[in-house]
Amino acid sequence: MNKPSKCISEQEARNLQDNWVTTRGASIQNSRGQEDSREVVFSVADLEEFLSYVKSESTKQGIKDPGVRVYFAAYNNAKSTKSTVFLSPTTSSSSDADNNYNLSPFNTVIGGFPPKVY
Repeated sequence: MNKPSKCISEQEARNLQDNWVTTRGASIQNSRGQEDSREVVFSVADLEEFLSYVKSESTKQGIKDPGVRVYFAAYNNAKSTKSTVFLSPTTSSSSDADNNYNLSPFNTVIGGFPPKVY
């Protein structure tokens, strides 16, 4: 299988992560008084199951090119106070697509802690 055209290089990924750490991570650490999660891991099987759900249910709704939006989020309960993300089905793959509130968002993870450096 060919590598997808939207893949980036390891160095580009390192630069993006470094930019986040220095421009946002530092502010979060200063305001919270501690470092926060900045990465999460999903299993490939869980992602495939979610994407199949989005494709199948979107097709039933007449949506031909659904997308998935990634939201930054944070727990504030007994489970955790760390950052996480959730995935939200959208009505198209356009960046300005509406969320598809007829389908459930996906979140099963707590961010890694301490964070892994890319």
